[in-house]
Amino acid sequence: MTYQTPSYAPPDSLQGLLQRGRGLGHLRALADPAAAAPYVYDCIRQERRWDSQCDARAHYHARLLRDLGLPIGPLLDQLAGDEEAVWRASGVLELLALAGDGEAAEGLRDYVRHGEHWAGVLESIASEWPRAWWEGLRETALERITGEEEEPGAGEPWEHFGITRDAAARQRPQPDPDRERLGTDALLALIAEPGTTAGDKVGVLRLLAGRGPRPGLIPLVPLLGFPGADRPLPGVRAALRRLGAQAVPEARAWARDERPWLAALGREVLDDHPGPEALPGLLRELADLRHQEEWCGPDVTARRLAHLGPQAADAVPPLRALLLETPHSYERADYLRAIAAIDPGAAEDLYKECLWDCEERTLLIAVAAAPAADPEVRARVVALRDDPLEDPDVRAAAAERAEGLADTAVDL
Repeated sequence: MTYQTPSYAPPDSLQGLLQRGRGLGHLRALADPAAAAPYVYDCIRQERRWDSQCDARAHYHARLLRDLGLPIGPLLDQLAGDEEAVWRASGVLELLALAGDGEAAEGLRDYVRHGEHWAGVLESIASEWPRAWWEGLRETALERITGEEEEPGAGEPWEHFGITRDAAARQRPQPDPDRERLGTDALLALIAEPGTTAGDKVGVLRLLAGRGPRPGLIPLVPLLGFPGADRPLPGVRAALRRLGAQAVPEARAWARDERPWLAALGREVLDDHPGPEALPGLLRELADLRHQEEWCGPDVTARRLAHLGPQAADAVPPLRALLLETPHSYERADYLRAIAAIDPGAAEDLYKECLWDCEERTLLIAVAAAPAADPEVRARVVALRDDPLEDPDVRAAAAERAEGLADTAVDL
């Protein structure tokens, strides 16, 4: 199946807002459910995400269907489509089932019994639903899997059903419990040992990722390239992002290194922590990206501008425009965070809308920063806290904020 970039309605229209997953789209839809309904179904029927690997929509669409009181029949009908159509519909139906929609739950169980792409749907509901909701499909799974060309992979529901996993799944590397018990200093020493393989170093980086920024990793970065290849090991860039400006002094030396991968890595670190002299170039870059509608990439420029704080005040208008216009919803959080870092007051009017956004990262920023004095904000934070359709991290953040707001508003 060839992916084609979807077209988008104007960003200030109801259709365009819903296509982009904007919070304002949800709020306008609540004001006129009949006008919004065909656009909501269209967004689920057709792939409207700019980047289907990053951009989120399932929670947003499930919220719209529930809050607008729209029937789920069109989504159940969509389960007769191709694999991509099934995936978009089933993701929304799974969430609605968790929120108490029995028709959605039974529709997915029936699809597992009779649908073409049943195995993927079964794996998905097994990862989202309580076991009691899907273990009754054991006999169906045992019977249907014998007719599949490919054996199932690892994990649920196959392990619970006692269905043999494929050879590749059995051969996947397993975590090393002895290594997991090592302290951070011992893990760093393991990287420095001459006999440590690239694969073992990647494993160490994964363990360190769960332990927060580790400055002791900085002098070891020159050891973290693939032998004979011009690229760093997976996890190196993420580790350096966690370290932030702490890596800048050594990055100056890396940028002059004869190894291309290390020199490029050093330049990236330096670019990510610009000085005032970089401001004109970053402003031109941001304007060019927006003018050319290069929706993948302005987030990097936004993060770099954020480091400059109030000095980058001229960046606020194009950052706001990108936030409102981009169909690449995953990047919206970076625009919002950059605006707040440059001019906190310029972000205040955006937080309220962003409490309804499709992206978890954007929601988390808005939950933490939306003005407490607004009663609608307080009500929305409480609603997010109690909403079974929301991600657990969003509910947890909303619960924490609601507790703080309760100290200043007795009616919360």
